[in-house]
Amino acid sequence: MATVAATDRSRRAVVLAVLAGALASLAIGIYGRTASPTDRELLLGFNSLIAAKFWLTAVTGLLVTLQLLTAMWMYGRLGLRAPTHLGAVHRGIGAVALLVSLPVAYNCLFVIGFGSTDARVLLHSVVGCLVYGAFVAKVVGLQAPEAPSWLVTVAGGMLFTLLVLAVLTSAVWYLGAHGMPGLG
Repeated sequence: MATVAATDRSRRAVVLAVLAGALASLAIGIYGRTASPTDRELLLGFNSLIAAKFWLTAVTGLLVTLQLLTAMWMYGRLGLRAPTHLGAVHRGIGAVALLVSLPVAYNCLFVIGFGSTDARVLLHSVVGCLVYGAFVAKVVGLQAPEAPSWLVTVAGGMLFTLLVLAVLTSAVWYLGAHGMPGLG
């Protein structure tokens, strides 16, 4: 009987994480689609909106690649013994990646809005919304003691995949189409 109750709590934790992530993604998408864009660009010292978005997205891409490597190292996938402090490093890199991505998300959501002018823009808009939903699902999974151990791994993998797609449909696309923008 205790196993059934534990399984039910575990399922509820998964449903809660997925639901919270889906609602976050949906709310961001609806806001981005319906709100009027603002002219208050967040440039952070860059000389243009595109330069700010390009460079911050590129840094985010580098950081999430480091996230993947540290996660693989922690879970023994690199064939190397992970140092005891690697978990803290992994969390720190994740926190910095999130912080670096926020000005990009602000500019995309509040300055540009949810776009659908072509397939790339639509894909990028949808993926951008899903990124923060996956982040919410991962955080909910981390905070729920009854969550199954695989939940954070799956949510983290989804978050990584979505962030890579966001980088590919923005900074990498821009680099191929227009070249590298100046720093400032």
